[in-house]
Amino acid sequence: MLAELRLENYAVIDNVVVEFAPGLSLLTGETGAGKSILIDALGLLLGEKASSEVIRTGAERAVVSAVFESEGTALGSIEEILESNGLDAEDASLIVRREIAPGGKGRVFLNNQPATVAVLKQIAPHLAVIHAQNESIVNFDAAARQALLDAYAGIQLEEVGAAFGNWKQIRARIAELERDEQDRMRLLDLWNFQCREIDEARLQAGEDERLETEKRVLANAEKIYSSAMQAFDLLYEGNASTSSSLRAAQKQLEELVRYEPRFQEALAALESARISVEDVGATLRDYAGGIQASPERLAELEDRLALVDRLKRKYGPTLAETIAFGEDVRRKLAEMENKDEILRELRAKLAAAGEEYKKAARGVSRKRAEAGRKLEKLVEAEINDLAMRASFRIAVEENEAEEHWSFSGINQVTYRIATNAGETMRPLEQIASGGELSRVMLALKASVEAGANPAGKKKSAAAQRTLVFDEIDTGIGGRAAEAVGKKLKALSKGNQVLCVTHLPQIATFADHHYLIEKKESGGRTKTTVRLVTGEERTEEVARMLSGAKLTETSRKHAEQMIKANG
Repeated sequence: MLAELRLENYAVIDNVVVEFAPGLSLLTGETGAGKSILIDALGLLLGEKASSEVIRTGAERAVVSAVFESEGTALGSIEEILESNGLDAEDASLIVRREIAPGGKGRVFLNNQPATVAVLKQIAPHLAVIHAQNESIVNFDAAARQALLDAYAGIQLEEVGAAFGNWKQIRARIAELERDEQDRMRLLDLWNFQCREIDEARLQAGEDERLETEKRVLANAEKIYSSAMQAFDLLYEGNASTSSSLRAAQKQLEELVRYEPRFQEALAALESARISVEDVGATLRDYAGGIQASPERLAELEDRLALVDRLKRKYGPTLAETIAFGEDVRRKLAEMENKDEILRELRAKLAAAGEEYKKAARGVSRKRAEAGRKLEKLVEAEINDLAMRASFRIAVEENEAEEHWSFSGINQVTYRIATNAGETMRPLEQIASGGELSRVMLALKASVEAGANPAGKKKSAAAQRTLVFDEIDTGIGGRAAEAVGKKLKALSKGNQVLCVTHLPQIATFADHHYLIEKKESGGRTKTTVRLVTGEERTEEVARMLSGAKLTETSRKHAEQMIKANG
């Protein structure tokens, strides 16, 4: 649920803070006051593309922020997304902030931690959904239609997506083997060269690190020998060596122990220290004895490392990746040499993978068809509640031709409607009337939300999802407007609903009514947003009824409407 929205230096807004509550919130105001600015700003917090044009003239940047409250599965999903992106969650609240700088650049913060627009887009479906009239026409494509049905049916696409990915990978390997002869010969020449170059180098895992260590030793042989032998002399060999000092101290302590037994433990510790010192000295002596300052070996190492580095640059960048590249090329050559046999095996695997995909896709298709029959009845009833007499059908068509296969299955989902009796059913997106399309989209959203939240399973206020409708009432009025208001009110029982409206019939259903006004102060225009109640609300509804000139009749009418629909 959206608890707070804050805008700074955004378009004609210098600084506005709006606190929202559960239920139905209506935003009204005169044409051009900037009602849709709040919705556009909220869209930025859901990952929409930013433009520097929204920065208020004279300001260095625009800032949009919001506080969302959630619980239950939505909270769990948000926490999972945050954690997967290295961000911390903070209880049930999520603070989202976006800064827009000149040039379209900016920054994103989640709970005051730097984030990215990509993370915003991941979280957005769990926070709010914005529905605008132009969305109905522009964005209601085949994928959107199918996604809406899947959301209603609760369909998961992981299995069919994995099966499609497996089939597609095998098909790509077959296509690689079936390239034309000229390409095949060119690839064979290249692969043979690459394989021969890597094989002749006889690379070994970790070889570069071992060679670098040996090179360092040889390049500094004299220093290393000198340091090792000096340490050996100090510890073991010299007249005043540590070992000699420890032996002398040990003899004195042995004499002391004869008279004072409590130093027996100290004597044992001294003995252990002397043995350790002599072991270290012996190790240093043996190491120094093995050091040979060999210019020939050093040159050999440098040549070998140069070869390894050259191969890493071509096929790496690491030695392990270079070796793996060679093995992959060897596999490709083997496949080419045994092309016919491997193709037979791959085609058998492709057929099996195709059957596995079709099995998963048909399962999804059956669920979609069943859900479509249920949803179309719900939507038709909802549409007819909105002062229309329409017939509505959802067609879930199957096409098992391989060129139509996808990660989401084998279906083409079409929504068809006849808005008047006797008319031919037509695709929903071809409806000419914007008002009719708005009502159908509202009916669709209401039906899907009802399916996701069956009767008897009420949501708590904090668990509500935020649904935003931006001027979805365009092109309607009278009885249809009142029906839309009732539908929005019903939808707000299980969700937080925000709606920008021009219609008084809809505004009177609000649980919370916000007035958006544009004023001029100090030669600058700015937009303000405030909650209106009581007489102020009556005045605003009366203005919507009668225009700029208010009359006593319009005031009384407004008062009656608010009382009837409140």
